[in-house]
Formats: sequence, structure tokens, C-alpha cells
Amino acid sequence: MRNRITREWQLVPLAGPANRQGRVAATAIIHHSTCSGGAARPTLAFEGVLGTAVCEVFGLTVAITGASEKLLRRVGMDYEKIYLHPGHHASYFPGAKPIHIKLLFSKSDGRILGAQAVGEAGAAGRIDVIATAMMSGGTVFDLEDLELCYAPQFGAAKDPVNLAGMVAANHLRSDLLLADWSELEKTTAMLVDVRSETEFADGHIPNAQNFPLETLRDRFHELPRNREIWLICGVGQRAYYASRLLKQRGYPVKVLSGGMQTYQAWMRAGD
Repeated sequence: MRNRITREWQLVPLAGPANRQGRVAATAIIHHSTCSGGAARPTLAFEGVLGTAVCEVFGLTVAITGASEKLLRRVGMDYEKIYLHPGHHASYFPGAKPIHIKLLFSKSDGRILGAQAVGEAGAAGRIDVIATAMMSGGTVFDLEDLELCYAPQFGAAKDPVNLAGMVAANHLRSDLLLADWSELEKTTAMLVDVRSETEFADGHIPNAQNFPLETLRDRFHELPRNREIWLICGVGQRAYYASRLLKQRGYPVKVLSGGMQTYQAWMRAGD
């Protein structure tokens, strides 16, 4: 089948695309020039696949749609990526479980290129929403504006899909500059951890310095203006707040997407 993102041919042995191909083939066989009742013309060509898939591994749901980062690298497509770790429903409602999301998108126009999600609950539904947006040629700007179901036991006022769109769109608007995790070991940037002293003591990136967010307004003058600053927190939210504060004061800042949760996964994966 032809990949809808890269337009390359690839093997995608999935039941959903196979059923759609069968429907297209049958429609082509019996098609006539007009449809009764003025309905739209039926689909007579198979336009390709996103490869949307899901499986369960040791109680975790693993879901994917679109191109992976490995595939985008192989075909030479320009892309950007973000990581986020929101709860599958409102955090104040008991039982919220994290969904670990990676979103890939075009640097030039924000078109969604692919997404992966892992979690105990809610991962497959979020990938389905992103896949639906991709089938319509959607961008990260569309994701941030989607109107999705909300009640605290089902989701949040800003659904994980909305949050993914917001983070990516903020980056494309230059409101949130992202540091590259692959450059972490060789960067000359100053690493600033804005979590609390207790969180920092429990584990942090080597060579990082602790500037808790609540103290940053009083301590920002301790930071260098002639050296890039990379910000880190638990999952990215506090680092974003810190970046806005420092950027408004003229500091060259970037955020490590997804915070310590991404770092811990990065170190376990070795990439």
C-alpha cells in the first residue's frame, strides 16, 4: 500500500485498510455514472494508509498512526517532535493514568505526520482522534482547537490531544523553543531544573542546576545572558512557565520537551 505521509509503498497487513480496499474494489466493479438520490460519488480509488494500529503489552496500550520518526529520517522528510505526559482524565478525579504521547509534525506548516501513545487507559482513543485529523490533512493548529468530550471522569477541559496541538503550535509560533534531547550530552547550554528542591534531590539530569519556579522571579539575575539556557521540569509545564518569564527578560531559553519523564524514558531506551 502507499503511505499517505511519505507516498512510499510499504507492507501494512491491517484488517481496516484491507476492508476499505475490498469496498473500493467492489464499488469500482458495480459503479455506474450516477448515484441514486443525488448522493456523492463513491470512492473508486484507494488513497493509501496511515498505518493506524494498536496492541496491548503487559497491561499497557500501545497505539500509533502515521509515520514514525525512523521512517521520516529514512525518507529525508523535515519534521519536528514533541513529548507530553498528560493524564487520561482530569487529575483531580481519582484514578487518572498518564498517557505518554509523541507527536511528529512538519516544521514548515504544522501538518501532522505521525503520533504514538502509550498508557494504561485512553491511549487508543487519542490516537484515533489524531488519525481522523490526519485523514483530513489536519495540522497541529487544528488539534489545539478541537472540541472534544469533557467530564472529569472521561477527560480534561484541555484534552491530551488539545495539549499536544497547543505545545506543537506554541513551538511553531516561536512562543516555545524546544531543545533537542539528542544534543543533551554534548550541549554547552546551562541546564536549569525548575522543579522543587525535594524533586531535584530525588533525581536530576547530571550538571543541571536547581532554580525552583517559585523562586525564579527573585533569582533570574543569577543566570547568564550570554549562554543558552535549557529548562527542565517534571513533564514540561513548569519549564514552559519559566521560559516565558525568562524570554520576556531577554534570556536565550529552550525547553526540553516532556521533562524528566521523557528523560527517564530516553535513558532507558538509549536514544
